[in-house]
Amino acid sequence: MPDAAKGAELGLARSLFHRDPRSGPARPPRTTDPATVNDRILRALRREPVDRTPVWLMRQAGRSLPRYREMRDQRPFFDVLRDPEASAAITAMPLDYYPLDAAVLYNDLATPFLAAGFQLELRKGVGPVVDRPIKTAKDVDALPPFDSREALKFNLDAIRILVERIDVPVLGFVGAPFTLCSYLIGGPRSRDLSELKRFMWEQPAAWAKLAAYWADHLADFCIAQHEAGAAAVQVFDSWAGALSVEDYRESVMPWSARMIERVRGAGVPVIHYFGGNPSLLEPVAEAGGDAISVDWRIPLDEAWERIGHDRAIQGNLDPLALLAGEKLAVAKARDVLMRAGGRPGHIFNLGHGLHPDTDHRVVAAVVEAVQSFDLEEARA
Repeated sequence: MPDAAKGAELGLARSLFHRDPRSGPARPPRTTDPATVNDRILRALRREPVDRTPVWLMRQAGRSLPRYREMRDQRPFFDVLRDPEASAAITAMPLDYYPLDAAVLYNDLATPFLAAGFQLELRKGVGPVVDRPIKTAKDVDALPPFDSREALKFNLDAIRILVERIDVPVLGFVGAPFTLCSYLIGGPRSRDLSELKRFMWEQPAAWAKLAAYWADHLADFCIAQHEAGAAAVQVFDSWAGALSVEDYRESVMPWSARMIERVRGAGVPVIHYFGGNPSLLEPVAEAGGDAISVDWRIPLDEAWERIGHDRAIQGNLDPLALLAGEKLAVAKARDVLMRAGGRPGHIFNLGHGLHPDTDHRVVAAVVEAVQSFDLEEARA
């Protein structure tokens, strides 16, 4: 790379750590005093009492932030991910806009495909697309083993940078085997996941081998993120809702459970998210996780009752409520908080990621409403 290009890239990474004056007051410098480090999310995952409900938002890194929108087309997405300074800067950017309780790594579910030797493109309106989609058992047999500590070192280096610069926990994440494979089998992911479901039904032995491959490598990646400094990880099974309960239990749950059991066995707290079919709530909870993250299709109090109050819960404001203005979004956020009942173990989040058109001022109002909410009011 020419020196001028290198200089431009380094300049971009540095500029990302400069504050946007539109984002409000500067956040305080990082502290190393254990008594003042923000650990609300970790306490909530252990269902310990907190002074207020912790909050972070899926897709908070980039997405709807004005400064991110201004720079996002300057470099290809996966080039930015390979630059730990730039990736760390985008991860930290939301903290300049909102006093959130965690920073979730700026990354993509499909990034591990790079470690497995695929070429990867992020197509607008389509999502991640690989150069060699999996179609047969032979394709599965050809997948190479990889060490995430080497092949995905750029992600881990970004986490290491962040834990030195911010004073809220860093959250890592991976896709669950089923959701990850929705971008890998047959070609670009279809809305009904027809290619993936057919593969699962028509080639069950190949599917089992593929799911096991990703369950083991993703577990290793979760553990590596924790070793680098991530306080917890979220497992995204965003597209599990396309399945019936029977198909989930038979063909998906064993591999998610295998992955989560290994991660938690290594001492890593796990948040397990799924979207779509509320009938999957119980089997998803059986698959594991310190917390179950639910979407807006089921009231939070009902969801918590069904998974059991001995498990933490995360959620579950409809992200589209944020497009309807501050008044409605705050009212719906308060409804979620009231349904949580002030019980230890609730982490406030959306039911899915922030919509790109979300006004950051509405997000700020919701975060402020969550953080000023009186837990005693919900307990009364």
